[in-house]
Amino acid sequence: MTKTFASRLAVFASGLLISFAASAASPGAPLQQAGNDLGDKASLQRGAALYMNYCSGCHSLKYLRYSRMAEDLGLTEEEVMENLNFTGAKFGEQIGVSLKTADGDAFFGKMPPDLSLITRTKLGESDWIYTYLKSFYLDESRPLGWNNQLFPNVSMPNPLWELQGLQHAEFGEASAGGERPVKGLKITQPGRLSAAEFDQVARDITNFLEYASEPAALKRQGMGVWVILFLVALTFLAYLLKREYWKDVH
Repeated sequence: MTKTFASRLAVFASGLLISFAASAASPGAPLQQAGNDLGDKASLQRGAALYMNYCSGCHSLKYLRYSRMAEDLGLTEEEVMENLNFTGAKFGEQIGVSLKTADGDAFFGKMPPDLSLITRTKLGESDWIYTYLKSFYLDESRPLGWNNQLFPNVSMPNPLWELQGLQHAEFGEASAGGERPVKGLKITQPGRLSAAEFDQVARDITNFLEYASEPAALKRQGMGVWVILFLVALTFLAYLLKREYWKDVH
């Protein structure tokens, strides 16, 4: 009884800690639902193209190989090497960056991180990434001229500003410490895409990053259907065996 109570108490404490950390991670920006689907291969392909064109200049995916991405996403070697490989790496190599560490430290304060496991390390996982991509706004007080409602004082510019447009923050009343919280964001100069189209862009990139964090998930989902069918067939055979056995007993 004591052991069971202690286990339940540990689970409750863990959940409380996670909830507190989640609320602290995004005090003024509730997470938006990404609604991404790893089974949507077209979305994954679009996400790969968007990531390589807008993100891969600074962020590597060192746990994912070009060849594995091609196999999983239904792309040919020629398509990957001509359209998605900008570093000159070989087809079987990991997805790296051409940005040197010294340059990354000089431009951004430190080298931009690898994003292979980003959806598995951030609170909220995919929803966090999706909300983050949509939460950049212009801020002249920052060294690069950008800030982020979800991740205040972020040290990177908005890589998708041409698509989304320029966003400004709407501030609330100043607190006792003089800080004015960001209450909302407003597009002040439209980009090349509508709001709905940009939402799809953010969703596609998020979908691709979730895939990159665990490529095996695609095959695991496909195998799941066959496992369920096998269990159904096994259950039916076990039922027939049970009927045959008890027929002789009676």
